[in-house]
Amino acid sequence: MRIEAYNAVSQIYQSNSKMVNKTNSVANANDKFEISQTAKNYQVAKQAVSVAPDIREDKIADIKAKMSSGTYTVKPEDFADKVLNNASTITF
Repeated sequence: MRIEAYNAVSQIYQSNSKMVNKTNSVANANDKFEISQTAKNYQVAKQAVSVAPDIREDKIADIKAKMSSGTYTVKPEDFADKVLNNASTITF
């Protein structure tokens, strides 16, 4: 391999990269960045979820009161449905 040829090729690529950088800087001056309405709605929803508590205290208090009074019942069919639905999402 001739070193002179390698140097010549290297110089060509270096000069081309400088030209590309100059053209990119001109193109960047005209670029715009816009966020779609869907993305804005998603951001609002994500913020609302992050502020909401993970535990619904009112629902828990109601269930605890029903359990202590003995009036809390769960239908076996509902329980089985939830177990089967959750089991189908488990992967091993």
